[in-house]
Amino acid sequence: MVQLWTDCGLVVAWNNPHRDIQRKLAVQPELFLVGCLEAKIIASVMAGYDGHRGWINYLAVHPDYQHAGLGKRMMDEAEIRIRSTGCPKINLQVRRTNAKVIEFYKKIGYKLDDVVSFGKRLEPDE
Repeated sequence: MVQLWTDCGLVVAWNNPHRDIQRKLAVQPELFLVGCLEAKIIASVMAGYDGHRGWINYLAVHPDYQHAGLGKRMMDEAEIRIRSTGCPKINLQVRRTNAKVIEFYKKIGYKLDDVVSFGKRLEPDE
């Protein structure tokens, strides 16, 4: 899984992807979707619902399999599962520099919200 995220440019110095996986498997693991082809992980999405909004993280499709509809299929399934919880809206965050992914989300119906995103590290991800 971590190799897929690395190949897709999702691993950053300030997040420990191994810890992210452990945390997700402890909370709503049914919203952690993995796409495989012949035992090879080629896609993922880590979704969640906090009681107010649904959230999408780590949507990834291996570069060799991009532009074949897998990202949309992963999002469609994540949306179905989040909707089944009673969630009224899904939020997600994309780095401003990731124009390709921004266009993907627009294409599948997501709109840019007029908000500022803040974060506060509660524990180090080392």
